[in-house]
Amino acid sequence: MVTIQCQNVSFSNIQAIFFDKNGTLEDSEDYLRSLGQKAARIIDAQFPGIGEPLLMAFGINGNSIDPAGLLTVASRRETEIATAAYIAETGRGWFESLRIARQSLNEAEKYLEASPAPLYPGSLELLQSLSTAGLKLGIISAAATAEVQAFVARYDLGDYLQAQIGVDDGPGKPDPALFLQACEVVGVEPNTALMVGDAVGDMQMAKNVKAAGCIGITWIGKSDHVQGADVVIHQLNEIQVLGV
Repeated sequence: MVTIQCQNVSFSNIQAIFFDKNGTLEDSEDYLRSLGQKAARIIDAQFPGIGEPLLMAFGINGNSIDPAGLLTVASRRETEIATAAYIAETGRGWFESLRIARQSLNEAEKYLEASPAPLYPGSLELLQSLSTAGLKLGIISAAATAEVQAFVARYDLGDYLQAQIGVDDGPGKPDPALFLQACEVVGVEPNTALMVGDAVGDMQMAKNVKAAGCIGITWIGKSDHVQGADVVIHQLNEIQVLGV
């Protein structure tokens, strides 16, 4: 077992660390903003006037996106439902609204395939050092499982991340089921695992499952987005292996 140090906080007897993807390992702000803007334009072309309200719902304001907003922290299914609700307000049936929402988001994603979000500085180096220390590692993301797997493959992280957990039709964060699934995949108990994330949902999920601890990361310096964290960091290299 390993002791992890973050600033003046230490976590002992750690066997596994799970990471959120968007906003934690992956610098997804520009990508998600572009995705929301493209999807809003596609839908607005079919339902004039819906684009601006959709952007507000997505958490997009001009060239900025809310780190705690819908498009940033919600699962794909939740985003589809929220988008469909705006379409349904135009008088379309619910199932048709869901279909249009899903198709529009898919089209927007396909448009952006050539410009994937990059890794944050230090992501690869941290995963390598933690893996070398004997820790089990994984991702627990609100993104779809296929998106998580594509991210791992794109940056050749498969040797380090044994658990690649996304949200498909099941519960999303902060439901403890996701954390428990990750623990089962890597073969550890929740009280020996840490969660690293950039949103309140990550912190709540770790608390709900009585994890060993939760580390909030805020690259933009807004610690209110990780309320409930045991410690707040601003760079991944603040996660240090203190002893094995």
